[in-house]
Amino acid sequence: MKESQNTEFKRIWKDEYLRHICAFANSRGGSLFIGVMDDGSVAGINDCKKLLEDIPNKTIHALGIYVEALLHKDGILEYLEIKAQPNTVPISLKGMYYVRSGSTTQELKGAALQEFILKKMGRTFDDLSVQGASIDDIDTKVVRKFLRKAINANRLTPESDTDDLQNILFNLKLINDKGELKNAALLLFGKDPLRFFSSVSFRIGRFGDSDHDLRFQDVIEGNIFEMPDRVIETLRAKYLISPIRYEGLQRIEDLEYPEDALREAILNSIIHKDYTSVHIQLSVYDDEIILWNPGKLPDELPLDRLKHRHPSYPRNKILADIFFKAGYIEAWGRGIRKIIDGFLNAGHPEPHFEELAGGLQLTLFKSSEKSSEKSSEKSVEKSVEKSVEKSVEKIVTLIKNDPNITQKELAKQTGLSRRGVEKNISILKKSGKIKRIGPAKGGHWEILEK
Repeated sequence: MKESQNTEFKRIWKDEYLRHICAFANSRGGSLFIGVMDDGSVAGINDCKKLLEDIPNKTIHALGIYVEALLHKDGILEYLEIKAQPNTVPISLKGMYYVRSGSTTQELKGAALQEFILKKMGRTFDDLSVQGASIDDIDTKVVRKFLRKAINANRLTPESDTDDLQNILFNLKLINDKGELKNAALLLFGKDPLRFFSSVSFRIGRFGDSDHDLRFQDVIEGNIFEMPDRVIETLRAKYLISPIRYEGLQRIEDLEYPEDALREAILNSIIHKDYTSVHIQLSVYDDEIILWNPGKLPDELPLDRLKHRHPSYPRNKILADIFFKAGYIEAWGRGIRKIIDGFLNAGHPEPHFEELAGGLQLTLFKSSEKSSEKSSEKSVEKSVEKSVEKSVEKIVTLIKNDPNITQKELAKQTGLSRRGVEKNISILKKSGKIKRIGPAKGGHWEILEK
């Protein structure tokens, strides 16, 4: 046996191990084995009968849940298994909440705890009401823009556009029964979402050879319904190349990355973002784009399942529904596959997904052909640099052996043109490696650097 998401080993029982039972109840359930070493070997315990009674009682009093206590034997050695079932409500131990993450038990705090409790209650952050917000904080023009798109996508009826703003927001589940605006309403259609949420921004940066070489950047702020279009427009205008090609007489300017797939990636990052955390980051390099958004994958969707067919588990259900109604996304968890297929069909390497720093990072690569062209260009540049270095070294050696050597003789012995010799001598003079003593005729060279 090995420790895992639903298995924990302990040599002896301590009351502090109730936190592992709490974590199993808050996660997918699991078993705590008492009398088992960390490597899975059975060590046995002597007081099994007493613990069989004590542990379930302590669990009821401390956690308010029932567990199953089972006695096992390995030869003459006895050990216990305490089985906890997953619970539909949040379980706490002395006011603290624990969950399982891999083979470890972790305490939840801050935004992670808030998200956990909301999920257990069947709610999401975008479904919460906003204190101090009113209908005047909603941008009516953006709402009408959404309605036109939703009607054109046949996901709302034409009559929807004739209703008043209050009813529209209520029918879209953006206002609760008390008439209070929800977080989703201000995120999607707010005049100034930053008044209510500090991380409603999308940051773009253009980098050189390293992460320290930031050449320029942009910050996209405002409502998130218009944000995807604004991000794409900014990328097209300042960050990405659109090579010109012709099909017959038609001029075509496609982005160097497949635009539909890139747009899908940007949409995913905005819809599934944890809006209690920091901003989204998109870093543009010579050969790749790296997109990171805060918010871990749901427990139901581990990273190794992301590329395969899977149900949709939106972090923000209302946001996802609005973007679906507008025709921006599909509803059945097809976004990731659309990104991958879009890049592969356009001749690019497969995008790479990874969990990093409490979020999901996506790396998008340029096409193999473009990468090889760039690699070839770099090889040529390096060859030229090496050739120049060798020529300079040869000239220095010839001067050292014969300080009276002429430029004509240097050209003959190095194989360079007269102009090439002059250029290299100029480089050597500017770098302070050689110096001319006397006139062009009758003078001599002096090496300044040993």
